[in-house]
Order: sequence, then structure tokens, then C-alpha cells
Amino acid sequence: MADLDRRSFVKSVAGTLALPALSSSAQEHQQPSPLNANPRRESSRPPNVIVMICDDLGYGDLGCYGSHLNTPNLNRMAGEGVRFLRFNTAHPVCSVSRAAWLTGRYATRSHVEDAYMPGAQGGMDLSEKTLADILKPRGYKSMCIGKWHLGEQSQYLPPNRGFDAFFGVPYSDDMNPLPLIRDLTAIEPDTDRALLTPRYTEEAVKFIESSAAHPFFLWVAYSYPHDPARASGMFAGKSAHGPYGDAVEEIDWSASEILAAVSRNHLDEDTIVIFTSDHGPWYQGSPGLLRGRKHTTYEGGTRLPFIARWSGTIPAGKVVNTWGSNLDLVPTIASICGAPLSANPVDGIDITNLLAGRGNPPERGTILYFMDGAVECARKGSWKLRVSLHPAETDGFEGGTNRTGPVPYFFANPELYNLDNDPTESYNVAHANPAVVKEILGDIEALMPTFPDEVVKAYTAQRANLDSQLTPSGAAPRPANFTPDPRIFDPPRGDYGSLKGS
Repeated sequence: MADLDRRSFVKSVAGTLALPALSSSAQEHQQPSPLNANPRRESSRPPNVIVMICDDLGYGDLGCYGSHLNTPNLNRMAGEGVRFLRFNTAHPVCSVSRAAWLTGRYATRSHVEDAYMPGAQGGMDLSEKTLADILKPRGYKSMCIGKWHLGEQSQYLPPNRGFDAFFGVPYSDDMNPLPLIRDLTAIEPDTDRALLTPRYTEEAVKFIESSAAHPFFLWVAYSYPHDPARASGMFAGKSAHGPYGDAVEEIDWSASEILAAVSRNHLDEDTIVIFTSDHGPWYQGSPGLLRGRKHTTYEGGTRLPFIARWSGTIPAGKVVNTWGSNLDLVPTIASICGAPLSANPVDGIDITNLLAGRGNPPERGTILYFMDGAVECARKGSWKLRVSLHPAETDGFEGGTNRTGPVPYFFANPELYNLDNDPTESYNVAHANPAVVKEILGDIEALMPTFPDEVVKAYTAQRANLDSQLTPSGAAPRPANFTPDPRIFDPPRGDYGSLKGS
């Protein structure tokens, strides 16, 4: 495997587009992806990788994304690297998002459909390979610190999923009890949750200090600002924004400590550092001006802050307005580090050129969004087509319901939103763009056979369970036999063609 060679970058790949994601068979001999020529860095070893991922941090919760919270260190990191304005998670729930982050694949492929509760016997399919597995053949030492949430039984914990070491908790901070685990052993049966962020930080700094001599992969998964947000005595009560603000400001401090450890060990030019979230905020926190929150597939539940810094390689102060997905982490990092992907084809794409601040977007197909195993919407470019609605995303408007038994309704009249013109998803433009609706519906149909049989069967049942033609845009679906009271209900205007047989 050839080593990363930035000096050849200008001549060989300047201005090229990232290619669509490839199956592993097409990438068995994948070469490292030169990001940007950096004549100062003579080392031929692949770069270190640090990913800091928060739990429930909203798109609007950092100062560099418009927040009034005090996050000077992350603001500075954004100024020293690239900041994405349109970066989305593949799923707005903890476990499902993390499976996508670490595999580059829809979590429904690995039978992760919701958050794992304490005592759960299952976990992400053991056939899945994590980014730690993928980087190991390139000589990477790896550690997972913080919240795991992909299975608490020993076979599902990080040391058995490619990581060399683990220090953290098996699930969210609102679950009881919350054991603190080192590798495969619980060292505290119910840990002090207020101390989690500083303890994660201490472990992260130790790992960086002890791993500076060779390539390493560090995954730091903060437990906060997930509800109930907590901070240690250093930050509790110090922000002007309550416990949530305290937790975010302590995470900002933690990020500064990790970046300082990188600098102290002269690794700035050898380390790509990423800061992001798993999905949007829950009850507290800010999704910016976007519609929806955690557990919804509206942008407020799925759009993330995403910052990447690699001194001397990623250009400073770049802002990217092109779409990215957390499905892209694995193919991108594997490409940069010259690591072949696993046997499982990925759903993300290599966005190396976006990290380099280049203008042209990579080629990308339609992305699906699931909720509890059901398809809710699909995005193609800046178009977003909503075909279903989870009960958590509606207040039961006019007595409507999203389910008849276990099968969610499929919209008789899918809703189409243009996220360029309408990032708040407030105006359904399906009637003016029937060709786009038809195209994305066709894409969904074409993608479904690539999923496990149970997902295909669930989609077939959902597709057959159409709601009423009289359901207005944005409302909870009505039963197909819904009969409106003409004294209080004015049916939607327009030509609504049935989707049966389409």
C-alpha cells in the first residue's frame, strides 16, 4: 500500500471530484487519497485520526454556528480548518447514528433500528467492520473513549469491534445503572455522571501522549449534552444557559485539551481532528432555525455541526456549503489513510475534496432516512421527499395517527421540499415538481432490494398502507377511509393522484 504523498497532489488530482462510494472489491488496492500538498511534512506515515462526537449537540449550539454559548476553542478550530453547513446524520437516534458513523453503512443493514436499552442482549451485527477494524491493517493503534451504545454484551464492546482499548459507558447518561467500563470490565457499577467529560478528557490526553510514535485512531464520544445535561464542578453553573450550556462549554474545554495534547506532541501536521454530533438536540439545545429535533427526520433532527482540522493540509477558514453525510466518514478516512475497506459495501462517498475546500460537489445518489425500520424520507441533492411521518414528529393534528398497528402510513401525497430555498421545510412544492417526486420515488424503489429481507418486507407493507388523499401537507396522516366533517374541514386543493400502482 503506497503511503500518503502530498507532493504529487497538485500534478495528479488537483480539481478532481470525489467518486461515488465503491464496494470493497473495487477498493482492495485503494491508494491513499492525497488531500493537499504540504511540503513541510516529510513523514510518509498515514495521519492520526481523532473524532470527537457529542451526544445530542444541536446544529445551532456552537458559536461558529450562530450560538450565544461560549465555545471559543471550537470556534478557533473551525477557523483553523473547514466547517460544513450542510452535514447530516443518517439517522436521528443515538445507536443508529453511531452504527452509520463507524461503518459507513445504513444501520438498518446491521439490524440497528433504535437506541439500545440497559440489559439489551443484542448489538450491531458482528459481521460489520468498524473504522477501527479498517485502519488496523495500516498499523493504527486505536481507542474508544466515552459513550458506546452499540451493544453492552462483551462481544459487542469496542475491544471486540476493532478497538485496542475502551474507557467509557455502554449507553446514554439517562439510563440506569450506568457502569464505567475499562476494556471489557466494569470498574464502577454506577459512575458519577458529573465527572464523565473530564475523565474522558484525561484518558484521551493519556492516549495521545502514549501513542505519538505511530499512527493512531481516537474516538471520543461525549455523553453530553444529552438530557439530563451535566458538567463537573469546573463548569456547573458557570454558563448563562443552564446545565445544557454548562455541558457544552465543558466539552469546548475538553476539545481544547485534546488539541493542546496534539500540539504538545508536535502532531498538528500529522493529525486530522474532527468535531461533530450524532444527531440533533432533544428537549434542550438549538437546532438553529431548522424544523424538528432528535427523533425526527426533519433537518433539525439530522443536520449536524461538522468541523475538521489538519494543520498544513486542510485549508484554514474554509466553509463548505455542499452536502455531506456521516456515512462518508469511513470511506473518506480510509481513502486518506490508504486503508482498504471491508467486504461490506459502503453507502457513503469519499469527500476528501470537500475537506480540501474544493468547489465541485462529489457525485452522490439518493440518501434514505429510516425511523424504527420504516422509510420516512429521501434526499437527492437539495430535494427532500417525505413519504411517511413518525408519531414523534406530530402532535396528532385533528386526531390523525401515523400508524395502523405496527405499519406506518405511506403518504398518498408525498411532500417535497427544496432545502436550498426552504431549509426549514415549511413549503411543500410537490405539485410544482411532479417529475422530481417520481424520480425520487423510483430511487427508493431501486435501493430497497439492497437491504435485508426484513427491511424490504417492512417497506412493502408500508407502501401498501396509504393514508387518506385528504391529508394536508405537514399533517399527521389520516386513515384511508377518513371522512371529513365539512363544517370544520376544508380538503387540500390540487390534483392528488393516487400512488397505488405507481
